[in-house]
Amino acid sequence: MDTIIKDKILAVSRQGRTRIEATDWFRVATGLHYLAGLMTKEAIDFAKVDREYNRFVYQSIGGGHTITSILQFMSGEKVLPTLQSPRFMAVFGESCPEVPADSIPFLLELNLGVAKNISKLEVAGPVHDWLQRQKGGTI
Repeated sequence: MDTIIKDKILAVSRQGRTRIEATDWFRVATGLHYLAGLMTKEAIDFAKVDREYNRFVYQSIGGGHTITSILQFMSGEKVLPTLQSPRFMAVFGESCPEVPADSIPFLLELNLGVAKNISKLEVAGPVHDWLQRQKGGTI
């Protein structure tokens, strides 16, 4: 995670109108960058990557938040207002073109898949339903 990506994520979060919205936008922008970074053929040193993200998260929004908690947030219902916000999508698309908007459903599906593998629970729920609507499926 380089300084340019950090600055882009912070730029997205600064566009939130309230502290809660800014924090949620930070979480989603950070989570999307993290997940997009997994799309490589190169070996990933997860301990190093997670340490870098955790340091950035702690320095940006404080204790109690980690990349794990951000990914959990992104698999739950509370992420939907951000995902459904035209303002977020516009700001994120403009600030973070390295994570194309059309890849967001795939990245969220990846996140849900990992959560399912860890928890052994089905991925059914509000985020899964949102993803199905993005695909044009019926709910």
